[in-house]
Amino acid sequence: MKRPPSLALRLVLYILAAQIIGAVITALSIELLRANGTLHGSTADWNDLAERRTTDLVIQSLRPQNGDVVIEPNAALRAEMQRAPNLQVAVFHAKSNMPAPGSSPQLVERLTSLGKIRMLHTIFTFVADGEAGERGHIWETQTPFGRLRIASYGHRFYWSDVFYVMHNSVTGYLQYFIIDIFVVSGIGWLALKRGLEPLNQVARETERIDIESLDQRLPLASVPAEVMKIVTAMNRALVRLDEGAERQRRFLANAAHELRTPIAILTERLDGPDQPGLKNDIQRDAGRIRNVVEQLLATARIDRRGGDVEETVDLVEIVQSMIDDHALLAVKMQRHLALEGDDGSVLVQGERRALESVLANLIDNALRAEPEGGTVFVKVGPNADVAVIDHGEGVPPGDREQIFEPFWRKSEASPGTGLGLAIAKELVEKLGGRIWVEDTPGGGATFKLWFPAATSETYANLNNAHAALRRNARS
Repeated sequence: MKRPPSLALRLVLYILAAQIIGAVITALSIELLRANGTLHGSTADWNDLAERRTTDLVIQSLRPQNGDVVIEPNAALRAEMQRAPNLQVAVFHAKSNMPAPGSSPQLVERLTSLGKIRMLHTIFTFVADGEAGERGHIWETQTPFGRLRIASYGHRFYWSDVFYVMHNSVTGYLQYFIIDIFVVSGIGWLALKRGLEPLNQVARETERIDIESLDQRLPLASVPAEVMKIVTAMNRALVRLDEGAERQRRFLANAAHELRTPIAILTERLDGPDQPGLKNDIQRDAGRIRNVVEQLLATARIDRRGGDVEETVDLVEIVQSMIDDHALLAVKMQRHLALEGDDGSVLVQGERRALESVLANLIDNALRAEPEGGTVFVKVGPNADVAVIDHGEGVPPGDREQIFEPFWRKSEASPGTGLGLAIAKELVEKLGGRIWVEDTPGGGATFKLWFPAATSETYANLNNAHAALRRNARS
């Protein structure tokens, strides 16, 4: 596995780059402000920026001659002298202070009159030229011909001089910042390494967490404020994972208990003596077991999809199918089943087997609650809602939330384990819908379902499919 990049190293590189750029910009700004005359105490002007370029032109024009060096202006220096007519240049040996041949006699005379003063880097003017006179510059530097002092007077600013100043800033000013740059970068690296140590502790705590210890949380005591949001978000994710694992454990327990009761009853019936209606009882018990298994399978399918349900189903068709499946059971129980609603299609985004399991559970409960001879109505509304209506005892307002809780029963005499509605609620919520209960006018309970309706594009595709079927039938 490729080693990930070091955050500390990246930060040090950023600090290093920022300091170098800052030093260059600072030095350049100082030079430009000084040349502009806006820097406090500055006596320089824009022409002073030409001193470095002019010095380089003079060095490029030096030629050896009889063990000495002579100034022979090259094309670039001659062009510069034409651009700045008052430009004078001179070269002096650093040790002897003797001028080199080719130097400007007037400039040599004026500078040698200063006696034995050794000028290493000086900006000067001549009093005789007045306040508005030319400005001069002397720079002692190492050249291919040894250490020399290059003097120029009357140089003029040109736009390329800015680049010379930048180069001088990098090579000159930067040397004063180099120790500071590396010291600050080293301190930054150590500080970041030290500051990230709490994250290493968080990583060690995270490695200890598994499916059996999702209740643990990552420590926040020493976490830096900059990464507090990340660690807090991880703790919230652990809370959601813990709740999800607990729901899964509850669901498995629900399913196990829901299956155990009808299996135990079925076993008792098979082991006991034959009685009238035994076959019907066995079929009813087998139907309950089938419903639970279908619910489990539907839940597993939805979980595999991560809650992303892409199937489009027709609520009217499913409700009609469930009524047909329960018609014989209703007759045997001396009840009636009726479908109310439009004859058209009501499309929803859902999982067919899951919807069938939920509706089968609600219809089965409604048939058991409906008085003998009564009718259970199932209504499909245009807003993708379904109502299963019985006329039994109803559900008191105080019990309407509890009936969807696992293992809740109104009394010990109530049949079943009280898990069917809990599983139904979980399935409906996984499909993005809602389930709730209301009073039936005149007495009884009305269980309502709502699901996300399909898009208009889905309806258009369905209508096109129906039209194609009709055309094929006519042909």
